[in-house]
Amino acid sequence: MKLNRRSFAICTVAAAAYAPRTYAQTTNDALRPENFGARGDGITNDTNAFAALSAEINRRGGGTILLTAGRTYLVGAQVRNGPLGWNPSPILELRGLRQPLRIFGNGARLRCQPGLRFGTFSLATGRPLNRAMPNYQRHDLASPYRGMIDIAGCRSSIEIRDIELDGNSGALVVGGRYGDSGWQVPATGLLLADNSGPELISNLLSHDHALDGAMIDGDARRIARSRFTRFVALRNGRQGLSLIGGRGYDFDDCEFSRTGRGAISSAPGAGVDIEAEGRKTIRDLTFVRCRFVDNAGAGMLADSGDSDGARFSQCQFIGTTFWSAWPKKPRFAFDGCTFFGAVANAFADRDPMRATRFTGCRFTDDPALLPGSEAYGARGGDPIVNLGQSDNVLFDRCIVDVRSAVLPWSGKAIYRDCRMEQRSHKTAMTKGKFLGSTVINGPVDLYGSMVVGTLVVNGRQIPPGPVGSDVRPW
Repeated sequence: MKLNRRSFAICTVAAAAYAPRTYAQTTNDALRPENFGARGDGITNDTNAFAALSAEINRRGGGTILLTAGRTYLVGAQVRNGPLGWNPSPILELRGLRQPLRIFGNGARLRCQPGLRFGTFSLATGRPLNRAMPNYQRHDLASPYRGMIDIAGCRSSIEIRDIELDGNSGALVVGGRYGDSGWQVPATGLLLADNSGPELISNLLSHDHALDGAMIDGDARRIARSRFTRFVALRNGRQGLSLIGGRGYDFDDCEFSRTGRGAISSAPGAGVDIEAEGRKTIRDLTFVRCRFVDNAGAGMLADSGDSDGARFSQCQFIGTTFWSAWPKKPRFAFDGCTFFGAVANAFADRDPMRATRFTGCRFTDDPALLPGSEAYGARGGDPIVNLGQSDNVLFDRCIVDVRSAVLPWSGKAIYRDCRMEQRSHKTAMTKGKFLGSTVINGPVDLYGSMVVGTLVVNGRQIPPGPVGSDVRPW
């Protein structure tokens, strides 16, 4: 599923045509930014109108916001009084709502005002100020906006659909770096924090933000589930999506691509970064038919914080300059997924239920998946899966088909009913326990492996038992 501005507009028209009757009924008392002075002409700055609209929704404790189809609302402003050198003015900032909130974009766009500052600047001259990193001095920091849509602490349902959030990062005035690396400066499309009710996000395009396309900072105690459908994050500076806390999030037909490929790039540059921060935890995530394509960092990164339990079904991970996926957290499962470019750091554990599982997946460096691009690791002849520790990492009914890369590097992974082939003459170190019926074609060193089922290597069946005269059964 690929979504650009044109296809986004087509989707919103189709969605409006098939909208249920209840949609019209909910708009009778809806508020429009035009009610508060917005022009939506792409020229006039409408920040104050959106702030006034937010204040009214906050006063009511909920409500419906309607944007006008085809309009571009220019937003983002900075003031000098505050803890930062250039402080962001709120746009759509909604807090503590007890009644349902609905934001219907009708295909409209919120676009960042050109010329706003991002980074650190001299307070005296206004010129970019480059300090040694890490840099945490906030008094000369500039942020264009915290979040274009910023919703926190709400207790009822939230629905957002058919809207484009354009960070316009190429038109920012970029200053010095801030944080541990790069520009860790607020400028995110969608912020959701500590909302206890269900969040329904559909047909939302969030692109070219200097920080993240979206950030979720949820509460792990929440009971409700949240669903993102056709959420697309493109060319954002740091992450397509940062998930730093919460539980019960479902992503269907979403895309997280080309992070760090726009005007601004900061580490880690992931499509999706699953990283619980502070005392928060992350639990129970699902991704179905999602794409993680050509990010400067990992397509999906899970390496720090208390995160546990994510399932990826029929997803596509394409890594060109970095790992396609980095799932170093317990109970991550991949079903029917395709990986173009090397995978690294799957989670190994003595408990098979905690180790990473790949079921019915394909691992390849076939350039047909992304014409004109090379799979990460292919040029150097690296393993298509580089596990390091590999205890109980499971490959069940998987296909490995590589041309320049080599077969997985592993020590004690489990391979069951797999088909693996490489064209490179470099010897692969695909070691582990072989169950069911597995076929390998290509140069491979199996010393230390354990054959339990049927293993055929280059047309020759390997006898059952340990591989190597001095290897003990395991």
